[in-house]
Amino acid sequence: MSPAERQIRAEGDVSGIASTGDRAVNIQNRAGQMTMLPGEAFVPVTDLDAPAGLTNLPARPGLFVGRARELACLDAALAGPGGVVVQAVHGLGGVGKSTLAAYWAVGHAASHTVTWWITADSPSSIDAGLARLARALQPALAGALPTEALRERAVQWLAAHQGWLIVLDNVTSPGDVAPLLAQAAAGRFLITSRRATGWHNLADPVRLDVLTPAQALDLLTQIIGGAASGDPDSAAKLCAELGFLPLAIEQVGAYLAEASITPQDYLDLLEHYPAEMYQATAEGGDAARTIARIWHVTLDRLADEPLTGQVLRILAWYASDDIPRALLNGLGAPPALTGAIGRLAAYSMITASPDVLAVHRLVQAVARTPEPGDPHRDPQAIETACEQASRQLAAAIPDDWQNPAQWPAWRTLLPHIDALASHTHPEGDTRTTIQLIAWTGTFLHGQGQLELAVKYFQRTLSAREQTLGADHPDTLSSRNNLAIAYYAAGDLGRAIPLLEEVLADRQRVLGADHPSALTARDNLAAVRRSSR
Repeated sequence: MSPAERQIRAEGDVSGIASTGDRAVNIQNRAGQMTMLPGEAFVPVTDLDAPAGLTNLPARPGLFVGRARELACLDAALAGPGGVVVQAVHGLGGVGKSTLAAYWAVGHAASHTVTWWITADSPSSIDAGLARLARALQPALAGALPTEALRERAVQWLAAHQGWLIVLDNVTSPGDVAPLLAQAAAGRFLITSRRATGWHNLADPVRLDVLTPAQALDLLTQIIGGAASGDPDSAAKLCAELGFLPLAIEQVGAYLAEASITPQDYLDLLEHYPAEMYQATAEGGDAARTIARIWHVTLDRLADEPLTGQVLRILAWYASDDIPRALLNGLGAPPALTGAIGRLAAYSMITASPDVLAVHRLVQAVARTPEPGDPHRDPQAIETACEQASRQLAAAIPDDWQNPAQWPAWRTLLPHIDALASHTHPEGDTRTTIQLIAWTGTFLHGQGQLELAVKYFQRTLSAREQTLGADHPDTLSSRNNLAIAYYAAGDLGRAIPLLEEVLADRQRVLGADHPSALTARDNLAAVRRSSR
């Protein structure tokens, strides 16, 4: 036998066998590498007890409001005996999933032999968290085994013991944790994720929504103290503007406290400098978790299909609730459009039902606020989405505003037309947007909603004056419609002078005998007679 053959035989003979002379054991890891461990460090996982009170939980949140229902759900689900129990708390980024999990886990740590927190946003992060658990269970392993071997040892320990709790925080894909859940079937898992779907056969999902208005105000008040109590109306309005999203309220509250400004001051800044304020954070805050960036990771994952981002940017211009799915018809082939909606819903960016969609108002605000350099908030893409949102609405409105059978459809669309109008400005209105607003004013006038009709006609006139000029026939018609709306509302002090202006302009531009000029003369005469 050659020396090489003897070497091969020797290596094969000792693999996995402990030597009684040097008390060493060889453990082969998943990569096929051999690692030498002192014999006293090798303890079978079935005989390895966890150190008393072993935990790596973050500190229990100092500020915590509401969530009684969700905490009760976790109490009920995770308290029972038996095999593995898996709860998945899902919701929009920034809604407080990790905070809820930390609050519950810290409060119940004494009920578990081990309580271990793992950042689970990728398979490698999960492996690293399990490896740290293995080292915490048996410190002698530190530095002796590679991550893969430590990960396997931790899983084996979990499979052999009961009474533990593992928190898997910020899971990106249910498939990333499925193998672990299948292997360790004797304890409790608490999962947080932005993913709303994909948990069937894996976990019982618990949806976490935003705070109630009262809870949001309570949270802001705890952060900024007297500045909120001194102006509760502005503080409540600020909470509403932030969509009652806990992370946003915490960040803005910290900013207010540091800058020593009031909620109204912040609202004023937000109105005039939205992009800058969405990026703002208090000193020492996490720049990656500002309002502008908390959904970046999700949007990055969705960016492989452009239609998904396009749909979100279009939805950003509508009211946040009860958006008819039909408003998205024609944006893509039906399978692609259904897929885009489904992906946005899966990552909690929208809420979808068979007929309508909903989007958190802060998601909308960020999505329609341009930021050069941000691929998800490209100014040109946002401008294009705004125009597309107008076209979708214009295509959806009924063609006969006088037909009672079509009024329900009009009323369904009105909140979204109003939202679009409030988020745009006359100087930037396209022809489609102007026409949409003009038609809506006519419908509202016919419905007797004269205050709203006046607002829409004023907007139409302002837009047409800026885009078409003061003497364009469409501008003159808008001026006439506004005057008639003033008259219908009983505001003769504005109706008569404006009708006089319309008559003079039409005679000058179109001629005294033009039908539009004659109509203006009749309108003015009728209004003057009624004022006597």
